[in-house]
Amino acid sequence: MPTVVPAASDVPRSARPSSRLAQLTVPSMAQAVASTAAKASFSSFTMPTTVNTPAPAATKKDPKLAQNWKTKAVEELTDAEVLAMPDSEYMNEKQVAFFRLKLVRLKEDMLANAGETTEHLREDTVVVPDPADRATIEEEHALELRTRDRERKLLKKIEQSIVRIDAGDYGYCDETGEPIGVGRLLARPTATLSLEAQQRRELKQKMFGD
Repeated sequence: MPTVVPAASDVPRSARPSSRLAQLTVPSMAQAVASTAAKASFSSFTMPTTVNTPAPAATKKDPKLAQNWKTKAVEELTDAEVLAMPDSEYMNEKQVAFFRLKLVRLKEDMLANAGETTEHLREDTVVVPDPADRATIEEEHALELRTRDRERKLLKKIEQSIVRIDAGDYGYCDETGEPIGVGRLLARPTATLSLEAQQRRELKQKMFGD
């Protein structure tokens, strides 16, 4: 006998596949192809590699200035002329005198700034009636005091560097005993560590704390 297919209305509701279930069944060929292409595209995609920024090149010496230190007084020497001095003359008498003079001048400038700050704060003791103006003045004072506090700490390092010069230890790393380098000392006259030793110390501080 021929098989009788019941009408849709004769099938119980529970046995009918819902429209949502029908949509979630086997994907169409176009969907499968698109999914495969997307997976292949993702698998072939690679994250851009991190580009390591090269370390800055060392400051170049001007060979034309290499012998100027022999004919000039310490007060007349420039940073470029000291930098151009031969490595064999590192921390010779004139170079040490140059850095001592630089440190003394820096100390004098900072002491002058501290005196100006004291005078400035004394002049601004007048009571300002406007609250906004008073808040602005107080903020300026706080900023100036923080700046002077940093300079006070730097002043202590300057004095310690002058003592190191007198002791004959200036210009050499406290940890390794190697030369710190004229270029680094010109940028940071109070440096007591070579660049490599300073980087190691900073890395250790990041890893283990102070």
